[in-house]
Amino acid sequence: MPGARGDLKLAQYYFEKTLGYANHLGLYSEELGLSGEHLGNFPQAFTHLGLISAAYYLDRKLDDEA
Repeated sequence: MPGARGDLKLAQYYFEKTLGYANHLGLYSEELGLSGEHLGNFPQAFTHLGLISAAYYLDRKLDDEA
């Protein structure tokens, strides 16, 4: 599939960027404000579940590429 490698690199970039929005304990809120402040429910389980799921599938794809 053309561009698939670029999409994987972009996914990895956004995943790693997302990790930078955690607080000092590695927790995430329900939403982020425009300047990165945590908004809504805190900590938010569904946000963490989505992050874990993204990490799992990204890792699988990166292993397939190796």
